[in-house]
Formats: sequence, structure tokens, C-alpha cells
Amino acid sequence: MATLSFSSSPTLLHNCTYRTPPTAIITPKSLHYLPSTYKNRKFINTYKILEAQYWKWITGFSLFPSFLLKDGESLKKELLEALAPLDRGAAASPEDQQCIDQIARELEAVNKVKQPLKSSLLNGKWELLYTTSKSILQTERPKFLRPNGKIYQAINVDTLRAQNLETWPFFNQATANLVPLNASRVAVKFDAFKIAALIPIKSRGSGRGQLEITYLDEELRISRGNQGNLFILKMVDPTYRVPL
Repeated sequence: MATLSFSSSPTLLHNCTYRTPPTAIITPKSLHYLPSTYKNRKFINTYKILEAQYWKWITGFSLFPSFLLKDGESLKKELLEALAPLDRGAAASPEDQQCIDQIARELEAVNKVKQPLKSSLLNGKWELLYTTSKSILQTERPKFLRPNGKIYQAINVDTLRAQNLETWPFFNQATANLVPLNASRVAVKFDAFKIAALIPIKSRGSGRGQLEITYLDEELRISRGNQGNLFILKMVDPTYRVPL
């Protein structure tokens, strides 16, 4: 008998506040013998889809219920709602981080801009909504010593320049050159810093990293760093130019 392998992060309806059923080998026949814990309304759509996938394998055509899939707009709304109370990630628990990452990966899977470094949608100033980067969140410090105002990142693909800008209370800035590694990934080489937006400091070449743009549209950008950090940003000013 054919079996279906259940993945923990399919593009299906889900609710991150509930635990996903464990990885298992599931068939429509075995569905009836699952513990009652996994038969509640939160998971019933998942198992209906598994059954549809099974019959697609048997019959050779799709019975996949498309109304159960989420499009990009629905996923964006769900993502923004999930991260809203998380204070840019500073208040996120490990479960919250897993939830945000799961929705982000589903959104990345429907990304339509396959070559973001060639897209004008990347140009402009983006506001940071969420990150897992400890160096940005500074959660080991008292809250009054962290960046409490908005944080921005600006990118111009025509000049391959980027800029990070903190607001209250420190107003620090950093500018960098971008070196394309492929159509979606760049090496980031910081060349100058400003403390309190006034005191310039030249980089000694130690500020380096990589950034991959994994989702891009007119409103939202998802990026992942070479150290595994996740960044989610929204567009605030598409006309902004990074200083050369």
C-alpha cells in the first residue's frame, strides 16, 4: 500500500499557536486510527489534504483542494499578525521564532521575484519588523540601553550600496558595499560608521557578512544572513538613496 510522508512545514492552513502533528507515515486508512488529540479541528484540513495527495498518487490527477492553500497575501497578513506583539523579535520565545520561521518559509516558497538583485523593488528604505539577530536586538542589555526606535535598512541595486540606520536613542549608522554572489545573495562589506549620526568612523575591514533576499514584493522583504539570522522588513520609502 502506498504511504505518504508528512512534512512539518507544508504550505497548508496552520495555526502556529498549536503544535504540528509529529512526523509520521500516514495513509488515508490509518487516519481513522490516529489519537483523538490529532483529530481536532485545527488539524482536520491537513489530513484531508494528505488524503487528496494519496488519491492523486493513485489516480494520476490532482484532487488537491486549492481553497485550503494560502496565497502570498494571506501569508503576509498572517506573518504580520504573528510578529506584531514580538517587539521586533526581542520578546519572541523559541516557539514564537519557530512559528515566524515557518510562515516565512511558506512565503518564500511562493516568491515571484526570482532575481531580486535585478529588481527595482529592492530599491529604497526598509523598516525592520523582526529579526533573530542578537547583535541587533541586544536583549542581554537593559531595555533602555537597546535601540528602542525604528531601525531601517536601505539598499540601492544600481550602485550596490546599503545603509543601516538606527533611530532613538543612539542614531547609529553604517554604510556598506554589496558584492553580488548570485541573483539573490550578496557579500556585505561595511566601509563607514557614524555614532549618533555625527561622529564618523572608518571601517577597518572587519565588518563583513552575507545576505540573501529570499522574498521580495512592493511591500515586504525577507532576508537571511550567513549566520542563520532571519530579517523581515517593510518598505517605507522607495525613493531613498544611500550615500555613495
